[in-house]
Amino acid sequence: MSCRIDRVVSAENLVVLFISGRITGEHVDMLRGVLEQESGGFAIDLKNVLLVDREAVKLLALSEANGTELRNCPPYIREWVARERAQTNTDTSE
Repeated sequence: MSCRIDRVVSAENLVVLFISGRITGEHVDMLRGVLEQESGGFAIDLKNVLLVDREAVKLLALSEANGTELRNCPPYIREWVARERAQTNTDTSE
């Protein structure tokens, strides 16, 4: 299965990127490119994400640290993102 990204602008003019499928390998680069094109506030909806790899988690953690809201994040991805952010904060403070 591939990765699909649907861009929707909400009534509040907030861009929401709905991601479905797997975020691995080349999909991480594709997602990074989409994120770089967005300006202003936006959210990423992960409700239909089935699988992520470490590079995807790193990108999601960085995005969240930069103010992006992660919506409908599956528990295993939420936990992994939290660990990645904690690890990054530990590395930065040393």
